[in-house]
Amino acid sequence: MKALKIDHLGIAVPSLADAVAAYETLGFAVETREEVPSEKVRVAFLPVGDSRLELLEPTEPGSPIGRFLQKRSGLHHVCVLVEDIDAALAELRARGVPLIDEVPRPGAGGSRVAFLHPRAAGGVLLELKQKGSAG
Repeated sequence: MKALKIDHLGIAVPSLADAVAAYETLGFAVETREEVPSEKVRVAFLPVGDSRLELLEPTEPGSPIGRFLQKRSGLHHVCVLVEDIDAALAELRARGVPLIDEVPRPGAGGSRVAFLHPRAAGGVLLELKQKGSAG
């Protein structure tokens, strides 16, 4: 698997409006906002050089981000951009890497994403992303 760059750092927040206001006070600017129904989240992306911060607000308490926020807050995942997510998953599966997603699912901006189990990276949840039509 060839990682092209860190695409974004996912940060779980209880209120997207409050988090955006806090980050704007720090000098960040929102690039895009959207709701991702398949993940039950509203997101805002804030550019940081060639990467971005992704603020994630759950739309349902029982969603993965909602459950995460019941125990802790802050950094949720690190997302790595890959050229071919299907090939990356096949390679990782062949190496015995524990996967959460055996096949990619829809992500923000029309991307395709898949998560690796935190056991694969020393307790860090890694997301693989292949860019979609919206960047």
